[in-house]
Amino acid sequence: MFETIEAAPRDAILGLTAAFREDKRPEKINLSVGVYQDESGKTPILDCVRAAEQRLADEAASKSYLPISGNGEYGEVVRQLAFGAEHEAVQSGRIAFAQTPGGTGALRVAGEFLRTNVPQATLWLSEPTWPNHPNIFQAAGVSLQTYPYFDQASNSLAFEEMLAAIAKIPAGDAILLHGCCHNPTGIDPTVAQWNQIADAVHARGLIPLLDFAYQGFAEGIDQDAAGLRALARPGAELMVCSSFSKNFGLYRERVGALCVVCPKSDTVVAVQSQLNRVIRANYSNPPAHGAAIVNCVLRDGALRSGWEDEVAMMRNRINGMREQFVDQLAEHGVPGDYSFIAQQRGMFSFSGLTKEQVDALREDHAIYAVGSGRINVAGLTPANIGRVAKAISEISS
Repeated sequence: MFETIEAAPRDAILGLTAAFREDKRPEKINLSVGVYQDESGKTPILDCVRAAEQRLADEAASKSYLPISGNGEYGEVVRQLAFGAEHEAVQSGRIAFAQTPGGTGALRVAGEFLRTNVPQATLWLSEPTWPNHPNIFQAAGVSLQTYPYFDQASNSLAFEEMLAAIAKIPAGDAILLHGCCHNPTGIDPTVAQWNQIADAVHARGLIPLLDFAYQGFAEGIDQDAAGLRALARPGAELMVCSSFSKNFGLYRERVGALCVVCPKSDTVVAVQSQLNRVIRANYSNPPAHGAAIVNCVLRDGALRSGWEDEVAMMRNRINGMREQFVDQLAEHGVPGDYSFIAQQRGMFSFSGLTKEQVDALREDHAIYAVGSGRINVAGLTPANIGRVAKAISEISS
């Protein structure tokens, strides 16, 4: 029977990485996959992570299973990092929690939780959104629709159109929002806009689902939680999918979390049981190592301070590359105003490149980007930024 199976198409992003690896040209540059790189083009292990791993190795006593929902101590520090230690939802104990295999695992658990417990709900995704979002939720059996987010003419947030669309979403549906560093556009709402979005979501009776994969990469660790905290009002429901791939550099460790904020603390037991049921039928219980690193770092004053410094260093490098990229594009005579790139935040930018230009970059210059024109700004370095700008100038003429 397997002889009749057709090959699946390559993933839109990871497939590019595979093609990049197969490319024999020594000058090749990968601006597609969402992985941070330092100025030398390497993805580093953070100093705080090395220290925590050594400590964990010295103290390790068992490799037994974790509970279905994961490490309780890790759950505490994740809640506090996202919401703030003194937040009403944390203090009142109305957050159910699951430690998950990466942010992707958190999204899948959230999707299956919605399908099982709120089966009539449609989930609304921003247009555009991370290409894997539809894959994850369709696989979970969730019905999907989209709302406007990006104004291509001005390379900015289509805020009024977004609010107007939210006002028409049926009550009881769910809406996925990017907590910060919107992927793929790099365009985030302001704090004032987040408050208006939260007003609209709550007035409409929607279930907000926050993809929170880049905390610390936009403006700062607490600043980047502004949208989450605007949505997390007393008595309000909220689902938050966190990832520590980027801000801890723990990509291959698959460290994530799902927080489900319940209307009251006495609802948590039932919600937690349903999360556990979803997990038990999927991966049963989560991997331990990566979450133990995060827990160790966030509970140790010196390690946490070092982590915050390292996150700031990564954030500042990315923002610096944005400004240099704008300057380089102008210096190489690329037509148009690209100043919007310096205003975007996070690892990604909607560059304005067409699919034909992206193809030309790959075929003629060994520069890999996603077909939508999304580039990973963290893939730019002092050594390659000039060549990228020069190549864009050549394909734009």
